[in-house]
Amino acid sequence: MEVKSIYKYARISPFKVREVTREIQGLPVSVALDLLTFTPKKAAFLVGKTLKSAIANAENNANLKPDGLVVKEATVGEGPTLKRIMARARGSASRIQKRTSHIRIVLSDEIQTETREKRKAKREQEKKVAKKDMKSEGSKSAASGSDKKPAKPKPSTKAKK
Repeated sequence: MEVKSIYKYARISPFKVREVTREIQGLPVSVALDLLTFTPKKAAFLVGKTLKSAIANAENNANLKPDGLVVKEATVGEGPTLKRIMARARGSASRIQKRTSHIRIVLSDEIQTETREKRKAKREQEKKVAKKDMKSEGSKSAASGSDKKPAKPKPSTKAKK
């Protein structure tokens, strides 16, 4: 089951928030909360607030345990931009854009969590398979490699006087 929470009109640029939401995507809720707690950014505080709201929604509305929840999706959309004017030299003015963002977090209890240890074990398994393939290809090429010509010696690059 999926549970979501949306924080609308957050007074921060979406570009800054996306940096934080990319980090928590696919993580279990407890790990995501720890990561946000120790991230020294304003965006981390706002995303943490939204994540806690999503957890509360899961507990109260869907009767789900927070232990089994995973951050399925953490997206940031662009909200309306507040346009302000700042006085500049010689009577001119420049525009200041105060951007807002909509933070949307979707939690799910159906996704299998993939920890770093699992990812590392999977990578090592793939390496073993690749080595086996290379060895089997190497033995095939060694058997058929008898018709190849020997390599020519390279000429020396010493300067003549």
